[in-house]
Amino acid sequence: MPFSFLPRGALFSLLLLALPGCASQGSTLGYYWQSVRGHLQIMQAAEPIDRWVARTDTAPALRERLQLAQRARAFAVTELALPDNASYRRYADLKRPYAVWNVVAAPPFALTLHRWCFPVAGCIGYRGYFTEADAQAEAAQLAQQGLEVEVYGVPAYSTLGYMNWAGGDPLLSTFVAWPEGEFVRLLFHELAHQVVYVPDDTLFNESFATSVERLGSAQWLATQASPQARAAFAESNGRRSAFRALTRATRARLAAIYEQKEALALDEKALATMKTEAMQDFRTGYAALRTGWLAAPHGRPAALNTAQLAGYDRWVAQANNASFAAQAAYDELVPAFEALFEREGRQWPRFYDAVRQLAQQPPAQRHQSLRALQPHHKETPGA
Repeated sequence: MPFSFLPRGALFSLLLLALPGCASQGSTLGYYWQSVRGHLQIMQAAEPIDRWVARTDTAPALRERLQLAQRARAFAVTELALPDNASYRRYADLKRPYAVWNVVAAPPFALTLHRWCFPVAGCIGYRGYFTEADAQAEAAQLAQQGLEVEVYGVPAYSTLGYMNWAGGDPLLSTFVAWPEGEFVRLLFHELAHQVVYVPDDTLFNESFATSVERLGSAQWLATQASPQARAAFAESNGRRSAFRALTRATRARLAAIYEQKEALALDEKALATMKTEAMQDFRTGYAALRTGWLAAPHGRPAALNTAQLAGYDRWVAQANNASFAAQAAYDELVPAFEALFEREGRQWPRFYDAVRQLAQQPPAQRHQSLRALQPHHKETPGA
């Protein structure tokens, strides 16, 4: 079972070549090389899905999942008005658990992500690497600067449609075996990045893509999925929603603590004590959630096992300011986008047009317009 609370995608590869001035020339060239090499290796490994389906050595489970992907890809076009292009019509077996590894960082007393700047994508709050070792090396350098850092694996990334001429972004072995509801969520999320993307606004971009994945997967599950798939998704979604509520409350508490540094002129020792208490309460809250999840199944065919919660366990154990700040970018404005979808009559083309209009506004006005739509902590069935 994937830990689908984590940020699931990234904007990467040839688009994200570091701008001069963001790093030393040597590190910039090194990043350029690993980016190009890693992306080309994935593109070379990808073959059309029809070819994989027809191969006699394709495992039956993989063949079935690739056929599901074809149906979901068609659904994305006909029902969600997502782009009809070359992306996700090929498949690559990467023979590793993740496509890339992202690095995020934040100061010890702030929830503001360290940013890297790139020519097309603009400035974003993470940097991706095709090997975990390279990501950990970047994280170590940032930690030496006094930042809190996190490295997390990412199952897929988007090239924003710029590589469709070369075959597009492929389906990957890193997420193809996910449960049906989680699988289509990721597919719709990555395609949404090809609809609207605003340089220098990670919060807008990721919240928009997350709203599309949530609304789109709810529509898929209601009309296309089996009762078993709907039940499995409802169960995992219940855990995700409960965990999201806990992290949202903790993030708000941490933000309030850090604001006191200026308002009350608190010293770092006092702030550190308050922060430690907040993190201890967060982990205590998670322990209670976890105990409930592992309790009697209450109608489930079988109880959860600890391996199914490994992703949550790992996130909680490593959680820091970078973790909470990165998570915020993927869900903070989602309720506002969902309210916009309702305002536009649940019509996907109208919704995308409204989002494009927002994208044309200056950043402060754009966020203000969205927050004016935002209900208070409303969760949807597809959350």
